[in-house]
Amino acid sequence: MNLLPQRFIFRFGFASQTSTFKGNYPCSIPSHGRRKFSATTLSLATPKSGEELLLVVGGGAAGIYGAIRAKTLAPNLKVVVIEKARPLSKVKISGGGRCNVTNGHCPDNKILAEQYPRGHKEFKGSFFHTHGPMDTMSWFSDHGVVLKIEEDGRVFPASDSSSTIIDCLMSEAKRSGVLLQTGKVVTSASSTADGKFAIKLEKRSLDYVEHVEADYLLIASGSSKQGYNLATQLGHSILEPVPSLFTFKIDDLKLAELSGVTFPKVKAKLQLEGIQKKIPQLTQVGPMLVTHWGLSGPVVLRLSAWGARYLSSSNYKGTLCVDFTPDLPIEDLKSALTRHKSQFLRQKVLNSYPSELAVVKRFWKYILDREGICGDMLWSSISNNLLISVAALLKDCAFSVKGKGQFKDEFVTAGGVPLSEIYLDMMGSRIHPHLYFAGEVVNVDGITGGFNFQVI
Repeated sequence: MNLLPQRFIFRFGFASQTSTFKGNYPCSIPSHGRRKFSATTLSLATPKSGEELLLVVGGGAAGIYGAIRAKTLAPNLKVVVIEKARPLSKVKISGGGRCNVTNGHCPDNKILAEQYPRGHKEFKGSFFHTHGPMDTMSWFSDHGVVLKIEEDGRVFPASDSSSTIIDCLMSEAKRSGVLLQTGKVVTSASSTADGKFAIKLEKRSLDYVEHVEADYLLIASGSSKQGYNLATQLGHSILEPVPSLFTFKIDDLKLAELSGVTFPKVKAKLQLEGIQKKIPQLTQVGPMLVTHWGLSGPVVLRLSAWGARYLSSSNYKGTLCVDFTPDLPIEDLKSALTRHKSQFLRQKVLNSYPSELAVVKRFWKYILDREGICGDMLWSSISNNLLISVAALLKDCAFSVKGKGQFKDEFVTAGGVPLSEIYLDMMGSRIHPHLYFAGEVVNVDGITGGFNFQVI
């Protein structure tokens, strides 16, 4: 899940304050380096005279960064984050536990916008001029995080540990005066006569209810129903969330025997029943991985993201057609097979195959098995028609998709508050003044490679 603490940059119209809030910070980082998360017993119902309150729903990357950003812009604003569980828990597992914070190979904002199945049209404007990948990298660098860019453009902390990102965000939240309360859930929100928000908080483990009046509300609760319910209570509509970024379950026992085999570059096209129109994004090129349940890797994950709603409507069933030699035209492939046959007439088919294929022996056996060719046959016994069939299979190998898996422990959805109901320059509600959104509660998601984190 690739998710960036700055999908949303806030330009709040906060009033100037004369009073400041001081209190015990709920998040602290002890000197021995281990993070300690705790919550203050802070009453929110009685703010100081003239003091305005921003209540942030959700302690994920979007919520914590949004709180930091708000406190930076308005130091005298009282900012409180409400989180029902452990803060930044999704960051902990993102990027395979390394936290892929952004992508460093997309300097062009139009190209960057194309990495978002939901949002690519809206983001072609000035959205990333406000805060793009370079801004993200600069922010973390300015706050002591050493970053590195890998060959595919993904940006990670040099420590290769998501704890580095968590420590940075929590430390900056503490330093700026952001307050964090855990173990509470915001269960309802409504507007008051004077334009504020009447908030109801509950503790699930206790018979506890607290009523709070907030001047500003930031909903950053991820893809949970909690945030969707709050948004609808305040007049917004919700696009029904469906899974995005997942692997494909393939109905092929022989393919499962290839678990662990990787292909540096394939061209894969997803075909779904009932989808007649041509959708360019349902054809992707990139690395692919065989798993014990099917297929994964960047090319499959990108297809799952672009085809999220189509796949959902087709009950995650379809056909994946894979070209295993995308840089080798079929006529050249046929010629390579014919040349190999003439050079290795007395060798077994299984033990010898053209180097142009750039595949492992286990996969070559899989191709032979699908064509009904015994590996003990000699090349001299292979007819030209069989060679043509092998070439055709390598260029258009069909797999039956029977369902979806999950990408590691990460989970990304497509759905939420429509972008049409939000001012993108400030991520503010078009329906309710002083209401803001951040993170997966909004109908935006990116493909793998750091693009999700970049927009959270």
